[in-house]
Amino acid sequence: FCAFQRLPGQEGAYVMKPEEVAEKIREQLDEPVTEVHMVAGIYPKLPYEYYLDIIRAAKAVRPDIHVKAFTMIELMQIARRAKKPLAEVLPELVEAGLGSCPGGGAEVFSDRVRDEGYDKKNTGDEWIETARTVHEAGLRSNCTMLHGHIETIEERVDHLDRLRRLQDETGGFQTYIPLSFHPDHTEWSHLPGPTALDELREIAVSRLLLDNIDHIKAYWIMLSIPVAQMALSYGADDVDGTVVEEKIYHEAGATTPQHVMRSELVQWIRDAGRIPVERDTLYNVIWSADENLAQAGAAAPGPAFFTGAADRPANEGNIRWVTVGAASPEDDAVRELYLNRFRADLTDATAGGGVPLVPQAPLAWGAGIGVAWQPQAQI
Repeated sequence: FCAFQRLPGQEGAYVMKPEEVAEKIREQLDEPVTEVHMVAGIYPKLPYEYYLDIIRAAKAVRPDIHVKAFTMIELMQIARRAKKPLAEVLPELVEAGLGSCPGGGAEVFSDRVRDEGYDKKNTGDEWIETARTVHEAGLRSNCTMLHGHIETIEERVDHLDRLRRLQDETGGFQTYIPLSFHPDHTEWSHLPGPTALDELREIAVSRLLLDNIDHIKAYWIMLSIPVAQMALSYGADDVDGTVVEEKIYHEAGATTPQHVMRSELVQWIRDAGRIPVERDTLYNVIWSADENLAQAGAAAPGPAFFTGAADRPANEGNIRWVTVGAASPEDDAVRELYLNRFRADLTDATAGGGVPLVPQAPLAWGAGIGVAWQPQAQI
């Protein structure tokens, strides 16, 4: 299922020592790096102290760097190795330097898909409960869904609905990232994977359904640069950052660059008709091409939502819209309503009473330069 997976002793397997983590950070001291993003496989022999030590190693070299680390399944394993409840482990990770958590590893919450593809991973309920604990500890996280493999439309809708309900409860998700399945070098290599239209449709529908999550990310490393640019007109408002090193998607056949210059990222956003804004991990504004819309040093503004033509602003400027179906969800019928939206064609909205629209403010967020890598490639 995962091209990044390695068994102990298998070619390509590795475990980074804390000293190697420190060296990775040291290599980028001349760059304006704002974040280190660390995720990994599960290696049961690693002691609890290892996870504390790799965070401390990163912070020792660059104290001001934001450490975004550990998916929900990793946190479950860390708590298991600590022999403590996760609620007691998280403050110790924060004391070591943990700043927030990524959203990967959710895959699809469906038990059927899990049993067929990754039965040794956490269940959907376990992922949700772990994320709840993370948010209760005061940490923000992202959330994801891996789409384009064997899941059904109904299973996608259920996954998004469960994210939405947890966000109503905790408010801890800051970004949703739809992840496209890359089949190369996996046990599902016979599957075609999602098309560009599938990816754009997923972004548009997630913007409609996840109305309580501020940001939707079009991850350019996964989508390709042209599709990520187009996604900015389909509900996304974030293209991620310049990155320095990424392994998980490239192991699965991604052909996108490993690293782009900040100036390139700014130009891509402008070419897509958006105003570039550089943010930190928590969406505070570092630099803005339009100080009136997003002022440097301020918290990032969330999206504005309009549910129908009556709410559409009189002066749109260069706001773009996408329509994906019928009524707006306000009750327990949310799943059925959004099944229609998944099946609908995506077109530019021109008018229509009560048609839900995906508003696209002219801003497009780009993360500051970040280092993304994986301390272990074992399971």
